[in-house]
Amino acid sequence: MRFLDEVNAGLNTSELNSALDLVRNIAAQGVTIVIIEHLLKVILSVVSRIVVLHHGAKLSDGLPSDVMNDPAVVKAYIGNKFAQRYQREINAG
Repeated sequence: MRFLDEVNAGLNTSELNSALDLVRNIAAQGVTIVIIEHLLKVILSVVSRIVVLHHGAKLSDGLPSDVMNDPAVVKAYIGNKFAQRYQREINAG
């Protein structure tokens, strides 16, 4: 198991994409990676499960699509505008 804590901070788009490819390659080798991250682009592009903490307590836990639609997560972190955009992107395939 490996832990990544905000390792993408300050990366430009090209660097971020390279870092995400590296994370995917490591995960493909069977390594579990725990990512602490606030960039939703990062989270949604590489994870199979999301655990959201709020004030030190677990707020939500599950598949990315379930967590992103959790009303408590929408209210605490992502807001209705982002949640609606995410849902449109998922529905568009």
